[in-house]
Amino acid sequence: MKSAANINATAIKSASNTWRVFAIASIAIFMVSLDTTILYAGFNNILQSFPNAKATDLSWAMSAYSIVYAALLIPAGGIADKYGRKKIFILGTLLFIAASFACGASPSVFWLIVARIFQSIGACLLSPAALALVLEAFPKEKRSVAMGAWGAVGALAAALGPGIGSFIIDVGGWEWAFFINIPIGLFCIWLSATQLRESAHPREKIRLDWLGMLQLMVGVSAITFGIVEIKTGAWDTTGLIGIILAGTLVLLSYIPWAKLNPEPLFDLNLFKNHTFLFANLAGFTFAIAFSIMFFSFFFWMKEIWHYPQTLAGTAIMPGPLSVVPTAIIAGKLASKIGHRPLLIAGSITYALSGLWYLLIPDANPHYLQHWLPGLLLSGMSIGLVMPSLSAAAVHALPPKDYAVGSAINHAIRQIGTVIGVAITVLLLAKAPLQIIDFKTTYAIHISLALITALLCIPINTKPNRK
Repeated sequence: MKSAANINATAIKSASNTWRVFAIASIAIFMVSLDTTILYAGFNNILQSFPNAKATDLSWAMSAYSIVYAALLIPAGGIADKYGRKKIFILGTLLFIAASFACGASPSVFWLIVARIFQSIGACLLSPAALALVLEAFPKEKRSVAMGAWGAVGALAAALGPGIGSFIIDVGGWEWAFFINIPIGLFCIWLSATQLRESAHPREKIRLDWLGMLQLMVGVSAITFGIVEIKTGAWDTTGLIGIILAGTLVLLSYIPWAKLNPEPLFDLNLFKNHTFLFANLAGFTFAIAFSIMFFSFFFWMKEIWHYPQTLAGTAIMPGPLSVVPTAIIAGKLASKIGHRPLLIAGSITYALSGLWYLLIPDANPHYLQHWLPGLLLSGMSIGLVMPSLSAAAVHALPPKDYAVGSAINHAIRQIGTVIGVAITVLLLAKAPLQIIDFKTTYAIHISLALITALLCIPINTKPNRK
């Protein structure tokens, strides 16, 4: 009897420690996710504070962050595996909050972009280390539940970001959208130093693939530049198409380089696993659709319905809030039936939400009847898809590749985010905005959601029941 009681006490303590690791890692991820959604909300306010800047200039404060994040996230995962996940997690958090201060203190868009690049490096270091700490803390049979909760954390930040960010911007100015990261980050560092134990699966050696990172950054930057500049009139259309094609070729040149390089940026052999391959392809298309949808919400609220800043941010919150319970339920379901049914259903539902926005809202601000249903539909769809894609991508990886595998998945989604932001700026960053301008936006949203559903068909994470 005593032995059974001791075993039970040990199990309870182990579960408590597991969720403690999850909570600490979640604080940092919450901070990073909050920062992104706040910037979406404050785009027009920041632009107005720099009279000589154009919308295309400011879009690089968002795109440069995502491009650097995508390029450095993969080696950052390897660095965390090599030098210790706790150590790199704390270092990344410290750099992120220092760069956040520099963002808020930026005297021009140029320096804001520079500060955002350093902020991105901090996020690169902490994100894969945080997820690797969580994945290692949970037994394999519980990881789908953990990933559902992990997705809920990001969704909660996305839900609170517009409302909190809009309120902060109204009260203290856009600078405080960045300064808010400092107390959150310091609290996370204190908890990490006192509560976490170092956990690493050492790699024998690690060498940064500088050429691979350069190929990724140059390729994505060229594609983004071509999309953003198409309607500015500063470049010839033929020249911009050439830049986009050149960027695509630079990205494709990574394939032969990775085969020749003994230590490439990421190992292409990982993609021989069909679940890993298609989870990443689906993550790419869905990330484009998500960033287009989320960013366009603010343009609609402020430019079509003329909502004030705080009201616009608050009006968007119900959608991301609905992600939270959906992601938790999806995680539990995935542990029993696999991720594929959730991914296909979520992608199709997401297409339906885009169809709602395409057909229903008009110039009259009928929020409850015309906007809220589509918002809830999109939120539930995201709750089914996003955490499921993250979990599916690392499902079959060995423990030593958790950080690198999750980094590849997040990097590919970041590239999708860059392209989605570029498309949104191209279509909507102009005055005056008309409802017709949103039709193309939502048509792209619907198409990408349906493509995502097709890409999810080969994903197989269904548990083997003996």
